[in-house]
Amino acid sequence: MFNWFSQVFAVTLFSMRSLPQRKGSSAAALLGIAGVVAVMVGVLSIAQGVLKTMESSAGDANAIVLRTGADSEMMSGLAGEDVRIIAEAPGVARDAAGAQASPELFVIINLPMRSTGTDANVPLRGVQAQAMVVRGNVKITQGRMFEWGLNEVVVGVGARQQFAGLEIGSLIEVGQEQWPVVGVFEANGGLAESEIWVDASVLQSSYRRGNSYQAVYVKLDSPEAFDEFKDSLTSDPRLNVKPMRESEYYAAQSTTVYNMITGLGSLIAVIMGLGAVFGALNTMYTAVSGRTREIATLRALGFRSGPVIISVLSESLLLAFIGGLLGAGLAWLAFDGFRAATLNWSSFSAITFSFDVNATLLTQGIILAMAIGLVGGLLPAIQAARQPVAQALRGL
Repeated sequence: MFNWFSQVFAVTLFSMRSLPQRKGSSAAALLGIAGVVAVMVGVLSIAQGVLKTMESSAGDANAIVLRTGADSEMMSGLAGEDVRIIAEAPGVARDAAGAQASPELFVIINLPMRSTGTDANVPLRGVQAQAMVVRGNVKITQGRMFEWGLNEVVVGVGARQQFAGLEIGSLIEVGQEQWPVVGVFEANGGLAESEIWVDASVLQSSYRRGNSYQAVYVKLDSPEAFDEFKDSLTSDPRLNVKPMRESEYYAAQSTTVYNMITGLGSLIAVIMGLGAVFGALNTMYTAVSGRTREIATLRALGFRSGPVIISVLSESLLLAFIGGLLGAGLAWLAFDGFRAATLNWSSFSAITFSFDVNATLLTQGIILAMAIGLVGGLLPAIQAARQPVAQALRGL
């Protein structure tokens, strides 16, 4: 057994020392694998960024109430009387201003994107005064809050970065009117940063919505109060509503986008991975071909097939590991924290997010690289071990 391990060590060390002699082919294989890892991690970081944005939007003790049968705010509708009953339900937190409930509605407006100049959908959300309390993580970072009852708006920091014409003092077209931007807000990286906010009553009047809303956002006394709150609403014959925890709602909203981007990233990784495997095969076949007599000499001296296979695989896996590290590093430097926008399929509007290159994605990228190295090195390793010694020594 000791002799076998010593053979493995000797042959592997010899193989590693010969790497500089094959700089061109080794570099090509390494860069190919790095490219696969960088692209896969980059694409999947989009899905992770969208998911993180959605998760950041939910409060632990927050709930959202929609009309029964509605899967999103776009499909929902609530009357003013519904809102009053919801606000009075048990479990709703209260302060000096009353129930911490914010009935809201939103419409879609078009604004030009900074990157392309083409119009895209942006949600214009009407909120009430308790919205800041219910959200908790929303704060004005530039300018001021809009004045209630006036045609003024505040914009999320993500929307301002992605769309033109949202600087403080700019005018945006809402319906047939021009409304000024008076402030910019942050929301801890949440979905609200992709929106523009205005007084709900002003938005209702501008779009002739009467006293109707699309959803009610509620802050509860505690996360445990949700069951009591839900039972009270679903058992009330006056209501036809669907209460949900905010975390559940946003998880459902992110599913379509997350699955689509993840599927696309996986497909790209498979296609590029196949190319990288062929590159690794070519590199290792070239390496084995150039060392045919050396390997045959070792076999003639009593070295077994196992050490030869392991030495070739070790070389392939080393190149793959270095390529994986390089690709992961490039992905982290190029993508992590980069702001972009994508389509929210539930509202058909743009959501802004930051690419999230996390440890899990980096680990997956390196594992993919090692898998490419293993597949790309296995067949050449077996060929090297099976080649007849006498034939190889004759140089045939």
